[in-house]
Order: sequence, then structure tokens, then C-alpha cells
Amino acid sequence: TLVWLAILFVIVVFALGRRRGLMALASMAVTVFVLVVFIAPSVLDGNDPVAVAVVAAAVIAFVTLYLTHGVSPTTTVALAGTLGALFLTLVLSWVFFDLTRITGFGAEENLLLPFLAGDIDLAGLLLGGAVIGTLGALDDITVTQVAAVSEIHARRPDLTVSELVASGIRVGREHIASTVNTLLLAYAGASLPILLLFSVSDQSLASVANTEVVAVEIVRTLCGSIGLVAAVPLTTAMAAVVVAGAASPALPSSDIGSAEESAPRWEDFGPEGREE
Repeated sequence: TLVWLAILFVIVVFALGRRRGLMALASMAVTVFVLVVFIAPSVLDGNDPVAVAVVAAAVIAFVTLYLTHGVSPTTTVALAGTLGALFLTLVLSWVFFDLTRITGFGAEENLLLPFLAGDIDLAGLLLGGAVIGTLGALDDITVTQVAAVSEIHARRPDLTVSELVASGIRVGREHIASTVNTLLLAYAGASLPILLLFSVSDQSLASVANTEVVAVEIVRTLCGSIGLVAAVPLTTAMAAVVVAGAASPALPSSDIGSAEESAPRWEDFGPEGREE
């Protein structure tokens, strides 16, 4: 059954995406390979789970972005934005994992690991998982922001770097809302049985939130969301510099007008905007 489901998935992705879909499938295969062949054995060998997760995330981001979108300056910008936001997520998660005194013993499966696999840093393992979990959403945001800035510049090459940044961030605001909610739902869905268990136990919301198994998901969600939000201005600024050129001479004010008048709106890229 699982084999047929996998075949159906490949057919659907290839039928709709064609070459891009094929590259996406190859990227997915690379991700699975890194997770199974590199992360798991490396952690079991006693290496620091956080360091392993960071190296794995960098490799996955590098390979998948260039494989899916090709080697170009804009892809490099998306990669730089992804790694920068990922580093911020790591630092925030590290700080708040320490402040909330997360030990890693909150989940039952984590209790079995020391007996089956020896001495493993469970808190570090959860922190590494937070880094890997944020990577997928970060790729989506950074690639979209670079594409948006490139499209805006193609339609309005007279815009300055600052105007490109302002326009790109306006597009990014629309993307942030849905992506942050996606990250929340992903973590909440994984913890749904636990939430139901706490619901039937008649505990207060504060008591539930202070249990480690729930606190881990809260820290992951909030720190990951901050990283996602930070990725928008970071990637947009770098994309604007690369696309427009940081040293490009500014146009006369009479030609470009004010930022409010000249900056394109999201509606400009809809069907009505194209017809005009």
C-alpha cells in the first residue's frame, strides 16, 4: 500500500511540475538520504545533535535550492537568507530551551533512547529537530521573496533598492501570515494526541503549557516563527541589492516620484494588472 501511495505521489508531482517536479523529487530524495544516512548514524555515534542538525540543514538547503531552482545569483540570495534566518532560529531556540529548562525527557520515546542507544543529549536532539523542522518553511519564504523582488524589478526597473525592499516586504507580509500558521498547525498536529490527553485530565491551560512536552512545541513554534518573519526583510534586502545593484545611480526624483506612488502593489501582479 505504501509503495502504491509513493508511486501515486511521484506521478502527481511529475505530471504537474514536469522538470521542476522531477527536480523537487530529487531534492526530496537528497533530504531523506541526509536524514537517514547522515543524521541518525552521526547522532548515534555520540556527536552533538545540534551540530549534526546544523550541518545537515546547511547541506539540505544548499543541495535542494540549487538542484530545484538552478545555479544563479538569486538562488544564492535565497540560500543566504535561509541560512541567516536558520541561524537566528537556532540561537533563539538554544536560549529559550535553556531558560525553560527543557531536558528532553518529556516524551516517552525519548526515555527509551538512553537505554537503546547509549548516552544521547536529548535536549540537543530536540533543539536539532527544531532547526530541521523550520528549514522547509524557510526555503519556501526565501525563494518566494527573491522571486517577488525579481518580478517587481522586471516590471519596474526604475525602482531604487529601497523601493524594491519596501515593495518586496509588502508582498512578504501576505506570505508570513499563512506560513506562520502552517508551522503552528504542523507542530500542533504532531502533538494532537497529547493535547487531547491533557484535555480529558481537567488540567488548567497554564499547567498544560508548563509541561515539558507542550513547552517544547511552544518554543519550537515561536522561535521558528520569529525566524520565518526575520527571513522576509533579510532576504528581500539582499535580493534587492543583487537585482538592482547596490551601486546603481539613483534616478532623478521627477522620474521616480515618491515611494508611495512608484512602488508597485500586490494587485499589479493579478489578472487585472497584467491586462493593463
